[in-house]
Amino acid sequence: MKFTLSWLRDHLDTTATTDEICAKLNTIGLEVEGVEDPGAALAPFRTARIVEAVQHPNADRLRVCRVDAGPGFDPVQVVCGAPNARTGLSVIFAPPGTYIPGLDITIKAGAIRGETSGGMLCSLRELGLGEAHDGIAELPDGTAPGQSYADFAGLDDPVIEIAVTPNRGDALAVRGIARDLAAAGIGHLRPWLAETVEGTFDSPLAWANDFPEACPWVLGRAIRGVRNGPSPEWLQNRLRAIGLRPISALVDITNFFAFDLGRPLHVFDVDRVTGDRLTICRGAGETFRALDGRDVVVSPEDCVIADAAGVQSLAGIMGGEGTGVTEATTTVFVECALFDPVRIALSGRRLGLHSDARHRFERGVDQALPVAALEAATRMIVDLCGGEASEVVSAGAPPAWQREARLRFARIAGLGGVDVSPDAVVASLEALGFAVRMRDEDGVVVDVPSWRNDVAMPMVLDQGPDLSPERARIAAEGAIAVDSECDLIEEILRLRGLDSIPPVSLPALSAVPLPALVPRQVRAATARRVLAARGMLETVGYSFAAHGASAQFGAVPESLRLLNPIAADLDQMRPTPMVNLLSAVERNSARGYPDLGLFEVGPGFSADGQTLIAAGLRSGHAPRVPGGGADPVSLWDVKADAMAVLAALGAPVEGVSVTADAPGHYHPGRSGVIRQGPRIVLGWFGQLHPALLAGRGLDQPVVGFELFLDAIAEPKRRRRSPPELSPFQPVHRDFAFLVARDVAAESVLRAARGAERTLISAVRLFDVYEGDKVPEGHKSLGVEVTLQPVARSLTDAEIDAVSDKVVAAVTRACGATLRG
Repeated sequence: MKFTLSWLRDHLDTTATTDEICAKLNTIGLEVEGVEDPGAALAPFRTARIVEAVQHPNADRLRVCRVDAGPGFDPVQVVCGAPNARTGLSVIFAPPGTYIPGLDITIKAGAIRGETSGGMLCSLRELGLGEAHDGIAELPDGTAPGQSYADFAGLDDPVIEIAVTPNRGDALAVRGIARDLAAAGIGHLRPWLAETVEGTFDSPLAWANDFPEACPWVLGRAIRGVRNGPSPEWLQNRLRAIGLRPISALVDITNFFAFDLGRPLHVFDVDRVTGDRLTICRGAGETFRALDGRDVVVSPEDCVIADAAGVQSLAGIMGGEGTGVTEATTTVFVECALFDPVRIALSGRRLGLHSDARHRFERGVDQALPVAALEAATRMIVDLCGGEASEVVSAGAPPAWQREARLRFARIAGLGGVDVSPDAVVASLEALGFAVRMRDEDGVVVDVPSWRNDVAMPMVLDQGPDLSPERARIAAEGAIAVDSECDLIEEILRLRGLDSIPPVSLPALSAVPLPALVPRQVRAATARRVLAARGMLETVGYSFAAHGASAQFGAVPESLRLLNPIAADLDQMRPTPMVNLLSAVERNSARGYPDLGLFEVGPGFSADGQTLIAAGLRSGHAPRVPGGGADPVSLWDVKADAMAVLAALGAPVEGVSVTADAPGHYHPGRSGVIRQGPRIVLGWFGQLHPALLAGRGLDQPVVGFELFLDAIAEPKRRRRSPPELSPFQPVHRDFAFLVARDVAAESVLRAARGAERTLISAVRLFDVYEGDKVPEGHKSLGVEVTLQPVARSLTDAEIDAVSDKVVAAVTRACGATLRG
């Protein structure tokens, strides 16, 4: 919202400076975004008079002028090349040291062709105020020398721009801003009363309203005998100052009231309207040309104004060229209406049309102003353009905008932390236009003014069988209002300055700060950290992928198919991040980077809902090491990755089991399912199915894992004691057990671990052998058992006793024999 200082003073009686006004605007919540002061750049320029102008003795096109620059300046000699420089001419003088904006130079005293020159006589182009011409600017005869040219020309009028929040439609009017400033102690609000213009004839146009939901009330009147020429200079200057281009007197008047009172208006050329009626109605797919030259197609959701020939205006947003006023207009019809803010906003967004009218209507305008605004506009049109006005015609009725709000005085200190006396509270509200209905020692009830649509907003209740007759009546009238006490408190605090509200820290709920992350977020972060530490690179993929690719990794129900995907190959919610990871491996392999370790922690989708999955892929070969080659990745690599994540998340790794029923995108004989008990599946791992890899053109081994982080139970919260570190060295013993080929190594490890729980601290499988050195149908499992003494060093006899227990436990549980 832009306005000039002089425009503000039309409504605000104040002697405050621009800086004081801007400071107050900031404190009351109308943030100043910028101030343009054209007079500041013109401050050095002065009015002057050429006392004498003679021919330069050494140049045919130069004249030597003796200039009277007013008090404080002795007559100064200036060499000037303008052909119109002559004795007695009033001019604009720039003393030495002045920056000339039109030439981008700073002048200084000097000599030109042997004659001294102590300044410059300027044209308007050199001041940056006009187009180029053949001479210096000529001021009116009798202009007193020594005046500031900015004051003389009326250019010392700063332009202030403020930011207006969406709820403050009243601040999109100069009068609304003046009212706020007056209430905050900057001057006094000048009275404003529209002068009634009596109608002398019946309007040639009438209203019909077929869309009252969008336009509850519309007024209009005709003015005949107008002359639509250029608007007066004062009006053009105000519009130019705020960035609007003057068009004609009739159009400029409507733009003036949009900013002066926040009241959008529209004018129709009566002679270009077909028929004797304008109708407010829904659009029906028609096309009309708007005033900005665009062809607009309206829909039944759009409110339009139509005549007998069709749509002539998109109501509340933009008029049409077909009935717009021109220089030939002699009879004009002025429209002043109320429109539904939501419908205006939706139509403007849908059609991509922006205007000052839409900006105000969609934020809410003064619902009691239409009559007075129409009278004010009529008076200005008659004064500036001549003519006589008709009677006012209307359709609909004024809305029931009246509402009340209650404020308890004690709540101001309780919510805002500022003590304000009851008398000061009432005075502030009255200064903002709230009328006191009732006051007692506890609080006050006020009538909300018509221009404050943000206070005690109406809320219509749904009709229901249990609604009492009285509440049903109130609901039908739309008069139920939400609690407005906070709105009034905000107004009281705002007028005292938002910076005066004391900062108060939130109370601490406990001495120990609460965690900032929920357990699910902690799991995801931990999984990322562990996998990154294991040398894998994190990727972030879309939660949707190609339908065909997703079907290779699980069920793809139609309920998870996208109806409007961002791309044709991203039309399915992915069942697992593995879809994206394998595509990344495929792309990198095609570019010569087959050896990868990638992971992603993200959602997977199924008919049962969304699951948080930590997925990883390793492809190609492990890094080469000195003295050896590069081994291809194996399922044991990704099993180790998965187990590391589970251990970091507090899962009981020693109690999990692995079964050979992984889903179909894994190799059936080189994969496993990690289970906690018979029912809880924590994840799966293994080599991807050869057919899946062949279909992607991948000829290197690819192994992966998927962990369901939501399935991992939270570890019990307990006070952790420091670990008991033994001062004694651990003892390692290796065993080679001969077992049947179908015996799982996990069964052997579990049996060995349970043989002696006091001394056995770790059991690890280090070798699997199947060959001609063992009987047919058998395999040899190499197991390392770590014994950790606590109280004292173990004797050989004690070590042998534990070893015997291990052998006995494994033999009993797995039918194993100790290999010789």
